[in-house]
Amino acid sequence: MPELPEVETVRRSLAPALEGAVVVSVRVDHPRMTRRQPRPRDFRDRLLGRRVNSVGRHGKFMLIDVEGDLTWVIHLGMSGRIRLEATGSDRVPHTHVVVGTDRNQELHFVDPRTFGFIAVFTPDEFDAQPFALLGPDALDDLPRYPQLIPRLANRTVAIKSLLLDQRFVAGLGNIYADEVLHRAHVRPGRPAGTLTENEVRLLRGSIGPVLRAGLRFGGTSLNDLAYLLPDGRAGEYLGRLKVYGRAGEHCGRDGTEITRTVIGGRSSFWCPTCQV
Repeated sequence: MPELPEVETVRRSLAPALEGAVVVSVRVDHPRMTRRQPRPRDFRDRLLGRRVNSVGRHGKFMLIDVEGDLTWVIHLGMSGRIRLEATGSDRVPHTHVVVGTDRNQELHFVDPRTFGFIAVFTPDEFDAQPFALLGPDALDDLPRYPQLIPRLANRTVAIKSLLLDQRFVAGLGNIYADEVLHRAHVRPGRPAGTLTENEVRLLRGSIGPVLRAGLRFGGTSLNDLAYLLPDGRAGEYLGRLKVYGRAGEHCGRDGTEITRTVIGGRSSFWCPTCQV
């Protein structure tokens, strides 16, 4: 699933194309894509003829402010990606939503597995959605470490699972949680409440650098190329990952073989020597 660096990379690509543009056409070819819309037809009706004010993001969700106090939400799910094309361009397979603007451009939402979704909400509808309960954004609104200490106190859940809980902090997924924990020297299976004050400080201090590094290289495109930038390029962070997907290879810090453990049903990659 695209995580914060991938979604932010897409947002930065979309903002110049969409901000200030007026939506002139909307086509939805798969009903699952608008399944979060209380009335699916509202997606089209609420976008047509309206101007896009700004393209924002919270965690893994793109939140696009549309005139009329509406929020256009895009969630890429497991395999979704956005393409920016000239109006009338050919559509690649699994293109399920096409939104055209007065700038002779189209946004194509491609999603083979249809786990992503797209919707336009009123303020009341938005507040009723589960993603309205997201925790602070991991890149833009991360609490200082003294604020995190009481949130971890007495927690028995594995710290890796807590980092994946979007109510705790929004934006981290399996890839970047493993990278953050490796940078912070923390074992992913550690109960969250056992982290010392210094370990919480190191953990908090690792989140920003890891996410910014992912952003700098356009995010992580795995071998399946499910995630691509809107211009079709692959993110280039895969080769710079320290532990994720590297079971059997050697840790760059101490040479220990990286191991894979399943935590909360998710694969976790870590170094048994430098992560304690």
